Amino acid sequence: MNPVIKNWANLRVWVVGASTGIGAETAKLLLEKGARVALSARRVELLHTVANFHPRTLVAGLDIVDPASVKAAHAKIMEEWQGLDMVLIVAGAYNEMRADNFDLGVARHMLDLNLYGPLNCLDVVLPGLLAQGHGSIGIVSSVAGYSGLPKALIYGPSKAALINLCESLYLDLHPRGIGVYMINPGFVDTALTAGNDFPMPALMQAPDAAKEIVHGLERGEFHIHFPRRLSNVLRVLRLLPYRLYFWIIHKGTGL
Repeated sequence: MNPVIKNWANLRVWVVGASTGIGAETAKLLLEKGARVALSARRVELLHTVANFHPRTLVAGLDIVDPASVKAAHAKIMEEWQGLDMVLIVAGAYNEMRADNFDLGVARHMLDLNLYGPLNCLDVVLPGLLAQGHGSIGIVSSVAGYSGLPKALIYGPSKAALINLCESLYLDLHPRGIGVYMINPGFVDTALTAGNDFPMPALMQAPDAAKEIVHGLERGEFHIHFPRRLSNVLRVLRLLPYRLYFWIIHKGTGL
C-alpha cells in the first residue's frame, strides 16, 4: 500500500518522540541502516544520548503540544536538510483512568499529547511533503484504539482518533504520492507501561518493537501492528456484537 524501502542510505527521517522507548530504539535502528535521523522530544539531553555523536543525526528539541516549538524544530531541520523523506510521530502519553476517577485536567493533557501533538506536526510537514510530491508519514497509535478497554477511558479514544486520522490521511495522500503508515503496538516495556498493575499479554521489549516498525516500513505496509497474537485477537473482537465483546473483555481482564 506504500512504496517498498530497499535502501535507507541517506533518507532523511524525522523521529518525534525519540528520547526514550520505541522512538529512541527506532531512531537507533534507522541509523544502523544508513538513514539520516533528526531526533526530537522535550528532553534534549536524552536526545543527545541517543544520537551519541553519530554524524548522521540532527537534534532538534521541541514540546509537541506547543505549535511554535514544533515549527521551530521543523525550521531547524529544513535549514540543515532542505527536505524530509519520512516523518515518524511516536510521542505520546498514557494515564490510567476509569469513570470513577475521571480527571478533566489529566484528560485534556493526554489529548494534547496524543492527538493535538501529532496535529501540530502535520501542520508543519504536510505543505512540504505535498509540494515535493513524495515522502511519508508514520503515526504511532495503539491497539487500545481498536475498541473500548478498561482503564483506558481517555487513552483509548485518543488512539482511536489517530487510527481514524491515519485512514483519512491515506485516502488523501496516497493519490498524491505520499505514504502513510498507521502503527499500532501492543504492550511494550517502556516507562509508559512500567506503572501498570494488570497483566500485559505478549509484552514486548522496545528494541523488538522498533524492529517490527522498521520491517513494516520497509515492506510498505499501511497497518503495522504487533505482536500479531495480541493485535489480531483485538481486531477480531471489534467485529463481534457488543454484548459478546463486553462479556469477553470483562472475563479476559477481570475488570
